[in-house]
Amino acid sequence: MTADLKSKFLQVYQTLKYELIHDPAFEFDDDSRQWVERMLDYNVPGGKLNRGLSVVDSLKLLKGNDELTEEEVFLSCALGWCVEWLQAYFLVLDDIMDESHTRRGQPCWFRIPKVGMIAVNDGVVLRNHIPRILKKHFRGKDYYVDLLDLFNEVEFQTASGQMIDLITTLVGEKDLSKYSLSIHRRIVQFKTAYYSFYLPVACALLMFGENLDDHVQVKDVLVEMGTYFQVQDDYLDCFGAPEVIGKIGTDIEDFKCSWLVVKALELSNEEQKKLLNENYGRKDPGSVAKVKELYHTLNLQGVFEEYESKSHEKLIKSIEAHPSKAVQAVLKSFLGKIYKRQK
Repeated sequence: MTADLKSKFLQVYQTLKYELIHDPAFEFDDDSRQWVERMLDYNVPGGKLNRGLSVVDSLKLLKGNDELTEEEVFLSCALGWCVEWLQAYFLVLDDIMDESHTRRGQPCWFRIPKVGMIAVNDGVVLRNHIPRILKKHFRGKDYYVDLLDLFNEVEFQTASGQMIDLITTLVGEKDLSKYSLSIHRRIVQFKTAYYSFYLPVACALLMFGENLDDHVQVKDVLVEMGTYFQVQDDYLDCFGAPEVIGKIGTDIEDFKCSWLVVKALELSNEEQKKLLNENYGRKDPGSVAKVKELYHTLNLQGVFEEYESKSHEKLIKSIEAHPSKAVQAVLKSFLGKIYKRQK
């Protein structure tokens, strides 16, 4: 990723933001304009921007040796930002639901004084910015309807994944027996994999003139990659350094259906299961420490490393089975970004 492309990408953010806070469909005054601008700056461009930049990257790889035109660079950046907007919308609402404290190394948006529950409406506003951007820049393109469909579809899948996550985690029913690898997989596939992995590549494929129905295999590989990514995330939530990952992990306290707890259940004897049932999902530091200690005893770090190399091997095989070298390049570039990541 060139620094040049990243600065171009951030430039496009400024353009889109300007258009949104001067949108003729609403009569802004200074207060509302300032609010939206501050809200956008706080929530949209703060992350690693991997998902957004992947749209541009993927289009470049699909086009092979042909340079992207100025218009293609701008439009692929704009689509990349739509993915980042979607992510911001999910995260703002997700943090409220999880009662989180930090995100990307700073307080969650709803924790900011004077924001509070206005953040719920801000989430809705973020969601509504996406079709505004698409309408302004893609209305005349023959893939416009496909783009709208794609974003709607992926949003539905993500919200439904979040729903299974929340239902499974229902605090009143602290029953670990409901947790299994297959339920973990379903949650991850819908909640994370579609919007983080499939969506950016699908955007690039549409710009490249492809029909998404012809690329089910690509979708499957990307969803598989998204699953691997989330297992890494679960691992880092517990074993990652907060100063590196930018947040303090709370999966144990939140009774999350994490890959670690599912694996721990698989590997535990009766006594260890009892310890898990008594301590998992409790807020007090003592209980959390006991769970982490059990994770160490069960050598989950080693189990994860083995999972990581097996997944990588399997993904490479699936990718190399794809008939198009350009598509292979896109998928390999994705995998390269996440393999053995630390944050």
